[in-house]
Amino acid sequence: VMRRKEPLIAENILECPRLSKSAVEEEGLASHASVPLMSKDRVVGVMNVASEHYRPFSSQDLELLTAIGRQVGVAIENARLFEDTRQKSAELEAAYEKLKSLYEELKTEREKTKTLKKALEDKFGLANIVGKNHKMQAIYDLIENISQSNSTVLIQGESGTGKELIARAIHLLSPRKEKPFIIANCSAYAQALLESELFGHEKGAFTGAIRRKRGRFELADGGTIFLDEIGEIPSTTQLLLLRVLQDKKFERVGGEDTLKVDIRMIAATNRNLAQEMMEGRFREDLYYRLNVIPVMVPPLRERKDDIPLLVRHFLETYSTANGKEIRGFSEEVMQIFLVYDWPGNVRELQNAVEHAVILAKGEMITEADIPHTLREALPRTNAHITSLQDSEKSLILRVLKETQGNKYRAAKILGITRSTLYGKLRKHGITVPSND
Repeated sequence: VMRRKEPLIAENILECPRLSKSAVEEEGLASHASVPLMSKDRVVGVMNVASEHYRPFSSQDLELLTAIGRQVGVAIENARLFEDTRQKSAELEAAYEKLKSLYEELKTEREKTKTLKKALEDKFGLANIVGKNHKMQAIYDLIENISQSNSTVLIQGESGTGKELIARAIHLLSPRKEKPFIIANCSAYAQALLESELFGHEKGAFTGAIRRKRGRFELADGGTIFLDEIGEIPSTTQLLLLRVLQDKKFERVGGEDTLKVDIRMIAATNRNLAQEMMEGRFREDLYYRLNVIPVMVPPLRERKDDIPLLVRHFLETYSTANGKEIRGFSEEVMQIFLVYDWPGNVRELQNAVEHAVILAKGEMITEADIPHTLREALPRTNAHITSLQDSEKSLILRVLKETQGNKYRAAKILGITRSTLYGKLRKHGITVPSND
């Protein structure tokens, strides 16, 4: 019946070989009709009608049974569709709840990302580059001017002057700030490993390359790549780097596919690249490609008037980090800081303040708290004492000029109390009109 989609009639059940005679005899049945239950053109079941009498089913009986079969078939199909719909509705509702939960998780993660991004901007933004020296002010202006372009920047300066901080500030002020900021230290790898680090490698490219690796340029796509110690790159790698600068294209080590990236490149070095170029150790074409926008960072010894600002900044940072309340530095410590040449620049000063904060036992940092290398580097002579006093007087005059004679602000910048400042003014014979 289901295969042929037609009724089956047995006027005498006992003569029908398809039906079980034992079941027929037990129930006392005589005649039988089977009608397909149809829903459109599909059989969804079979309706069986049996009688205890031996009589044929009339054409009217068959028409009635067939009509009933259609109605029952439609009802069965509707019930099945309803159950499917109910089940799908339940599945959709469960999926909706899962999506809602995922959305809340994503929203939470986005808030965390925003918080972390704000923390990064606070830590590495332009406002965190401390200094009021005219050379630093010029760098601030330059950073703001160049941040909106895609031109290559070459930052030059001694180790510890804050070249990476300047690179991060440029990135965070640029339209690319939402994209990656990737750092590659070119002095940290041998030539073969450096190329793998910068450009990536394919599986099997060399011994130990057990899987494909994406390089720093690939990771920086859409954002900024900072190549620190660019002067350490060997000549063969310089040629590959030149191609990236010119075409923004490269291949992974051991690969054949050419990759194209959208990046801004910022490079830094503590070498004199112009001299390296003149002596044939650095490619001329690469030098001029890198040196589109040069940024020269002065060493700390050339901006000693920033030292009080820097030590106050580091003091607040490390006092908070170590749960201490330190008000400032003794006069002797500040004088040592001002006279010392700081070959390690701002990084060395930062480390010295952190060292002093950790060792300090009172509210003021004394000479005993600072690294012994600073104390040993300063000879104890009359000439030295005179030099310290001259430096102190010169610094006080510069700060007073900057604050337009406001002694309260000057004392705050110098990291001393106002009464201490008054004592120093008398000591050095400095007269300031009272305007605070």
